[in-house]
Amino acid sequence: MKIVVNLDVMLAQRKMTLTELSERVGITMANLSNLKTGKAKAIRFTTLEALCEVLHCQPGDLLSYEEE
Repeated sequence: MKIVVNLDVMLAQRKMTLTELSERVGITMANLSNLKTGKAKAIRFTTLEALCEVLHCQPGDLLSYEEE
């Protein structure tokens, strides 16, 4: 079981690039890339809040729980 970050789906739906999101949220491309590829082991609530604010979504839109 694992938590999956659906950042790529949200970016596609919002027609936004990772670079644009990085600039608007103030998070490095490296950190966003780690989230997008599933390499991140944790996410701060402040980061999640910033992503939700810029992407106009709820945390559940970005995160899902899946069985492996």
